[in-house]
Amino acid sequence: MNRRELLKRTAALGVAAGIPSLLAGKFLAGAGRVQAKSAIGKTKPVSNPLTPPAQGSIPVAFPISEGAVIIDFCGPWEVFQDVQIHGHKDTPFHLYTVAETREPIIASGGMKITPEYTFQTAPAPKVIVIPAQKANEAMLEWIRTSTKSTDVTMSVCTGAFVLAQTGLLSGRSATTFHRAYEDFAVEFPDIHLKRGARFVEDGNLASSGGLTSGMDLAFRVVERYFGRDVAEETAYNIEYQGRGWTNPDSNLVYTKPSPLAADKSLCPVCGMDSDPTITSVYQGKTYLFCMRGHKEAFDKAPARFVSAAQGR
Repeated sequence: MNRRELLKRTAALGVAAGIPSLLAGKFLAGAGRVQAKSAIGKTKPVSNPLTPPAQGSIPVAFPISEGAVIIDFCGPWEVFQDVQIHGHKDTPFHLYTVAETREPIIASGGMKITPEYTFQTAPAPKVIVIPAQKANEAMLEWIRTSTKSTDVTMSVCTGAFVLAQTGLLSGRSATTFHRAYEDFAVEFPDIHLKRGARFVEDGNLASSGGLTSGMDLAFRVVERYFGRDVAEETAYNIEYQGRGWTNPDSNLVYTKPSPLAADKSLCPVCGMDSDPTITSVYQGKTYLFCMRGHKEAFDKAPARFVSAAQGR
């Protein structure tokens, strides 16, 4: 049951105490929107607007597999499902999960999810949201084919690796989780990696930084379809106070070393704290790694990782 259904059910049950609270919430939401507008100035025209259908809902597909990171797709899911267009009988977005089979998958943290559709039976999406996960060829081919007719195919966090593996990002711009910058730059040298971007849009492809950045990209998609006011109202209603969706360059803090990592040796592959027992020497300098898999990746192309690190 989503929030909209819960409110309807509460009203149907005649919970009188809930009615004045809801009315007060609407009043405060309106006041909040006025304050928001006064804070940011006059509403600006939306750049790169998208056209919603005259009738019906916008189909949004979430391809998932084992290990899919929960916040990467549940965050955008929550944003899309809470959008309300007053006077429309249809919900703005129709959300569904899709996978190779309908067998339950275990996502991050152990959450078990039963996909609603397979790649063969899923409705044609207009928006695709790709979370961090390991993808097989079936998923990659479905993304390639479906993206021919999407308005937006977006990756979240290291879901950018999945989108890059389709070949669709070749020669284009993208971003990813800040601790994956070097790894991404080495693996996909033909993609222009934009470090410090909250999200990047290139044609009908889009990518966001890590984790919560996916919510900002979802708000940006809402804005492109329905305008700044609707996105503002949605953010207000779900108590989302971040403004990253209005500024794609708002992740610049991640182009600098973390102050929490001062005086620490960081893994040159991911930037995480290193294990002093896992080392490699390249051109007379000793590098420390967080795990043996990253040491092995570094040893295969040390010059490329060093060069990627210098690109911060």
